[in-house]
Amino acid sequence: MTAISVRDLHVTLGKSPILRGVDLSVASGEWVAVIGPNGAGKSTLLRAIGGLLPTSGAVSLLGTPVERLRRRARARTVATVAQSPVVPPGMSVFDYVLLGRTPFVSLLGRESAGDLAAVRALLDRLDLSGFGDRELETLSGGERQRAFLARALAQEPSLLLLDEPTSALDIGHQQEVLELVDTLRRDQGLTVLATMHDLSIAGGYADRLVLLAEGAVVAAGTPREVLTEELLSRFYRARVRVVDGVDGPLVVPVRSDPK
Repeated sequence: MTAISVRDLHVTLGKSPILRGVDLSVASGEWVAVIGPNGAGKSTLLRAIGGLLPTSGAVSLLGTPVERLRRRARARTVATVAQSPVVPPGMSVFDYVLLGRTPFVSLLGRESAGDLAAVRALLDRLDLSGFGDRELETLSGGERQRAFLARALAQEPSLLLLDEPTSALDIGHQQEVLELVDTLRRDQGLTVLATMHDLSIAGGYADRLVLLAEGAVVAAGTPREVLTEELLSRFYRARVRVVDGVDGPLVVPVRSDPK
């Protein structure tokens, strides 16, 4: 089953075209990583797929056009972790993650015991159980990133959109978060679409890569098909060597010859 379908997607912000006719398909349970140089439109693509931007073209989530999904139904279908989420001042980690249960609470109701238990389970799973009473803004970058992921997972989505999910994490917590996402994908059939800056990590975890440049898809396929020295040199303007690793291609920068 196709979980995410994007056809001829255009996004213009102000008077600037950001996305230009993007086509993209993600199968249910698949992990697809969107890569590309700065300014390629990666974050805009995620926001458009999540129904957060005006677009032209077609975006469907689990077979339903995104514009037909009411806000509550959309929140139960897709969860997004933005690159720099707004951090509410004075809010505890527990209360922040509890916001992810909003789609399950009636308009005039309160969170149930089940909602509270779901949050406690997520905090424990993401190694945040000792931080529930801490104010979110006092956490380190890595701890905060895990809290953002916990809130998204509290929505119990079928689709997870991650914008640079490991950008603030040290290598240990990068691995923990990515392994957790991969486990959820396998065990719960979660579909993952993520923008990723580290090409070697993207190639190690994603089933497929989509290379975006100047708002358009310029390559798509398996990590070995996309992470080639020719494509990376052309679209990143980088001198790299691509070598085979245990879990996928490894992209290694090459220094210029000393003069």
